[in-house]
Amino acid sequence: MGNVQAVTSPSEVKVLVIYTGGTIGMTPKDGVLAPEANAFVEGLRKMPMLHDEEYAKKIGLEGNNTLVLPRDSTASRGFWCSSTVEEKTITRLTKTNKRVVYTVLEYSPLLDSSNISIEDWGTIGKEIEKEYENFKGFVILHGTDTMAYTASALSFMCEHLCKPIILTGSQVPIFEMKSDGTDNLLGALLIAGQFEIPEVCLYFCKKLFRGNRVTKVNAESFDAFSSPNLDPLAVADVEISGSGWRADHTAQFHVSTELNRNVGLLRLFPGITTATVTAFLQQPMEGVVLETYGSGNAPNNRPDLLAALKEATDNEVIIMNCTQCLKGTVSASYATGQVLNDAGLISGGDMTSEAALSKLSYVLAKKELDVNAKKKMMGQDLRGEVSYGAKTN
Repeated sequence: MGNVQAVTSPSEVKVLVIYTGGTIGMTPKDGVLAPEANAFVEGLRKMPMLHDEEYAKKIGLEGNNTLVLPRDSTASRGFWCSSTVEEKTITRLTKTNKRVVYTVLEYSPLLDSSNISIEDWGTIGKEIEKEYENFKGFVILHGTDTMAYTASALSFMCEHLCKPIILTGSQVPIFEMKSDGTDNLLGALLIAGQFEIPEVCLYFCKKLFRGNRVTKVNAESFDAFSSPNLDPLAVADVEISGSGWRADHTAQFHVSTELNRNVGLLRLFPGITTATVTAFLQQPMEGVVLETYGSGNAPNNRPDLLAALKEATDNEVIIMNCTQCLKGTVSASYATGQVLNDAGLISGGDMTSEAALSKLSYVLAKKELDVNAKKKMMGQDLRGEVSYGAKTN
């Protein structure tokens, strides 16, 4: 990534766009889609909906990686915010006519999201931390396949966040005629530049989701993401109005890039062998998301299986009980759920598997905490990722 240089007037707001790759900027190559280096900004520059060339010349933005939204884009787009915010302290948002000036930092090499790693999460987070005071908000352009994992991970990594970080991308490249990329990028830029939403979010198909509540549910539709257990924070509309969280400015923003790799996902299925479970839970494994049936159930007629789980938790492996179902929460209503509590598993409530896995990675990396403190932290609501407990910043 390169250096950021953008100077704005009081009538403008600055947004940093971190372009990691993904479908949004891909072009055909040898019969398949692949990201092309150093082509994205030049392509955007030719799109009047995303760049006002005349205004850019007026303020001296020619020939660099900073672009500016046209005035009509800023004035005509708005968002209706859902009732989800009613449970929190809110602050009213007002209409603004400030220009959104955005600078694009291009990842090198550009990555298909299937190739995103924990190290890349750290790189993205540290770039935001470095430029945090220079921009009103941040947009991360990312491939859709692992976007929910990145959104969840960044939500935990970004401590004391007071500015919007919005992930988006597209199902069809932005330079193709029938692309969802234009609307997704434009919406993300407007949210990052004009809204006081101090958390990591994902914007897709006119809906703004909490980042650690989403999962990808469709590989073909523009409506690719869902937040099964939490309504969207906002939905695109024609008027700029609504509500957002009130930021806590009492602590300094920090990105925690220490993440534990010794975590994994294990899905129960009828007939799963104890040998499979035991092998999965062996060292160096330290944290596991166990995807269980229904409301957090497992067979209670398998003492061998339950013994393997109990042995692992006794050996300080933290196991989170998360439902395989798209919607709903874990409870101990059935005997087949209670046996997992007895084996030492921690209820994941209505967390997505993506959120539970990244939360484990974040919490287990805190070397100053003992295992009991880590278990307690896993049972708390840290970033709005689960529908119980006290949210902490």
